[in-house]
Amino acid sequence: MTNTVTMTAEEMAEFEAFRKAQAEKRAKEERKQNLDTYNKMINEQVEMTIPELWSLSEQLAAVKDAVFGNFKALLDMKSDVMKMTKDGQRSHTFTSSDGTKRIELGCYTLDNYKDTVNDGIAMIKEYISGLAKDEETQSLVEMVLKLLSKDQKGNLKASRVLQLRALADKSGNAQFKEGVEIIMDAYDPIPSKQFVRAWIKGEQGEWLSIPLSITDAKCGESKTTKP
Repeated sequence: MTNTVTMTAEEMAEFEAFRKAQAEKRAKEERKQNLDTYNKMINEQVEMTIPELWSLSEQLAAVKDAVFGNFKALLDMKSDVMKMTKDGQRSHTFTSSDGTKRIELGCYTLDNYKDTVNDGIAMIKEYISGLAKDEETQSLVEMVLKLLSKDQKGNLKASRVLQLRALADKSGNAQFKEGVEIIMDAYDPIPSKQFVRAWIKGEQGEWLSIPLSITDAKCGESKTTKP
């Protein structure tokens, strides 16, 4: 049975306002519940995933140590056979006899210089200070000063020093060249992180990189065929 209720316009407006307020209250409570559920799910997934990623990191570190340990004898032998100093090369590549597998071992370095670098910089600045006589030489001065600028850690970039050497050789000026030589002799890079890279030959003869980081690992795609 349906009952009909007669309301004045004012009563109807009050009733509609009440219904709207109730609907908003229910929606707010529902959003809060959904947010609570969402935050709970986030916490569960983070708590579950972190130990798995930590375990993976430990496995990668163990394999990395093993690889460098296994290749140590080869690196020592390479130094002896090739008559090389052990610290003279930052990366080493080894390829299988059939040419289908390749491994590269190396160490990243951070640019660093001995204090004598400042003597070289001062010598170069003294040389270029008397060059800015016209537009062309002013451009050279600005270029050299830019190459001599240091990074946030107070070091010159090694790549810029190579550009400086090219300019010095081109100029033929003895002071400029000597300043660059002092800077290059002061170069004393700091070993940073060791790295391992590996490749296998694909069916078309192309080198396929083996993903060794979680960033590079393929997700939801066909993976590289195991060698």
